[in-house]
Amino acid sequence: MSRRELERLSKEELIELVLRLQRPEKTSRTSSKPPSTDRKERREQARPGGAKPGHEGHSRVISGDPDAVVEHRPDRCSCCGGALHGDLPAEVVSVAEQVELPEVTPIVTQHQRLAVLCPSCGAHVVAPVPSAARGTPFGPRLHAVATYLKTFQALSYERLQAALSDLFGLTLSQGGLMNMLRRAQGYFRPGREAAVSALRRAAVVASDETGVRIEGCTAYHWVFRSAEAVVHHASPTRGAVVVHEMMDGHRPVVWISDRYTAQQGHAAKHQTCLAHLARDVAYAVEVSDDPGPLRLQLWLQAVFALAERVTDLAASTLSAKRRALERRLSEILSAPSRCDLTRDLQAKIGRARDQLLVFLDHPGTVEITNNGCERLLRPAVVQRKVTNGYRARWAANGEADLRTVVDTARLTGARPFATILQTIGA
Repeated sequence: MSRRELERLSKEELIELVLRLQRPEKTSRTSSKPPSTDRKERREQARPGGAKPGHEGHSRVISGDPDAVVEHRPDRCSCCGGALHGDLPAEVVSVAEQVELPEVTPIVTQHQRLAVLCPSCGAHVVAPVPSAARGTPFGPRLHAVATYLKTFQALSYERLQAALSDLFGLTLSQGGLMNMLRRAQGYFRPGREAAVSALRRAAVVASDETGVRIEGCTAYHWVFRSAEAVVHHASPTRGAVVVHEMMDGHRPVVWISDRYTAQQGHAAKHQTCLAHLARDVAYAVEVSDDPGPLRLQLWLQAVFALAERVTDLAASTLSAKRRALERRLSEILSAPSRCDLTRDLQAKIGRARDQLLVFLDHPGTVEITNNGCERLLRPAVVQRKVTNGYRARWAANGEADLRTVVDTARLTGARPFATILQTIGA
């Protein structure tokens, strides 16, 4: 603001402006900002890593089918020095394992076409070209390893080239690797179509999106999730048209997302992500002395506690608790306040009021947060930070197909590399 504009402000307006300027910056705890954006001094004040109090400890499981067993028997008694013969009965008192990886070297199979001179007519007969010589010289497992390292370990082409050379002794050009990945990605298209078909039959769908660079331009990586399928999609737009094209007219019973406009109106009911609202409320509690944000925070804590027990309670109990929560929320939203943060929260939550407790109508099938979609998008964010995006649209579309197939298979417990190898080798 200019000096002239400041001079026209009243005393109350100046006080309000100063108070706003003194508010602390938002952090990963009080907004949707990632932890990496927190100021250094805040990170130093954070709790140390490692297991938290009350965490159940875990240890490595001893193999039930080892490749080799070496028995270590005592040959002398430590008490009297007597000999302990090998035929004496013994018991296992402890087990220690040593795990090692075998040396992995490429298996090269050379297909030689031979020519033979016919003894009857003297013709020069050449063997037909074998099928193995008509396509790529690289096998399915090599395609799967390169695809896994590039996509799920976020290696650049240069680092992937070095990894294959150092670990397996393979010398491949970056252009060759690019062609290999492009071939591999084509195998995942049918799996993507099956996942999209399952998504269009789902009763509950959640969605989210994040920014990504494709061919030097701003684009978006979308994810759609249901109980039966996960679909990733690369799009140049963040608009609702992406959802319309993905769902192709199908309207689920419930849609789960944040409050972004393009995510609204795609199902009969909508469950707003309460984790987003909880972060907004936490920021208001931190910077304001007004009781409104604290009351909202306590209300949200009661909702989260109810969500943990939603499948254990009878329908009548859920109805009673819902009425109690509705009454408390009405009191909070109608309470007058001079704090602008409180008024903003009251307006925001008031607009989404019919979307806050939808999960109670569908116990166990509708989540109260969209954290599942955010976790599915996290690898895309890592990929963006490591590689700064995709140089070609085919790479973005192909990776979306790949992640669709792998994340859908994960719903049934399948491992990423096993899914990749099975798809490419099919």
